[in-house]
Amino acid sequence: MNMMLRHVLPLLELDVLKTFVAIAETGNFTTAAETVYRTPSAVSMQIKKLEETLGCVLFLRDARSVSLTPKGEVLLGFARRMLALNNEAVSRFLLPDMNGIVRVGAPEDIGERILPEVLKRFAESYPNVTVDVTIGTSNVMRKRVDEHRMDIVIYNSFYDDESSAEELLVQEKLVWAGIRCGTAHTRDPLPVSMWEDGCVWRADAVERLTRSGRRFRVAFLSAHTTGQRAAIQADLAIAPLPRYLVQGELVELGEAEGLPELGRYNIGLKVIDNATAPVLAVAEHVRAAFIALG
Repeated sequence: MNMMLRHVLPLLELDVLKTFVAIAETGNFTTAAETVYRTPSAVSMQIKKLEETLGCVLFLRDARSVSLTPKGEVLLGFARRMLALNNEAVSRFLLPDMNGIVRVGAPEDIGERILPEVLKRFAESYPNVTVDVTIGTSNVMRKRVDEHRMDIVIYNSFYDDESSAEELLVQEKLVWAGIRCGTAHTRDPLPVSMWEDGCVWRADAVERLTRSGRRFRVAFLSAHTTGQRAAIQADLAIAPLPRYLVQGELVELGEAEGLPELGRYNIGLKVIDNATAPVLAVAEHVRAAFIALG
């Protein structure tokens, strides 16, 4: 018999692949070790064994971080598929009732900030559940839950909105954002970048500017935070933003620049009545994500 026909390929261990993916995603052995609940030395040994098994170097290491080699990038695609297939198979037997579609709605800032990590972790736990996401204004999304057209909505509401008692996830501070060393805030009337009517951030900014007597004009109108950032970065306008979005070249402006202090707003959660087990599971993942944010 041909010797090649009797050659047995080694089996890759899923635990080792999980560690490999964690390192690839975090770019750090120590952080990955915390993710997979192992010591850094144990993680290093796992990767050393994996590289010996495959006969190639998977990571390029330097003093601060690690990066994938070309062969490491190829393995990453296989590893993710193998782990996903394992989760799907196990879930089919252990969680047979966790399937179907969950309809989730959120405003754009939350869709950008929170949902990617929530959906990633949820898919790992419940791979047989499909999550359909709709990005829109908070008021519209909340109405869709009442109409049974949406299962879960994460929404923004006014700080003193009693309906936010549905379930409060967190309170956020609004601030004025401008470009570093910009001049937009010195112009008269003040050029402001705004969202469409009905936006919580817009309403708060308009009310406080009007109350302070500061003249302003809507210089840029967009329903997307990327559009708001573009206007700020071009120094065409300033904009009311949650403090957590003021990063990089953006800076917080305030009373020193002649601007009124802005208030807070709520981020709430609304779940459809008589929610199914998959819907409740998604809601729990959303709550966990906000708890992790502190």
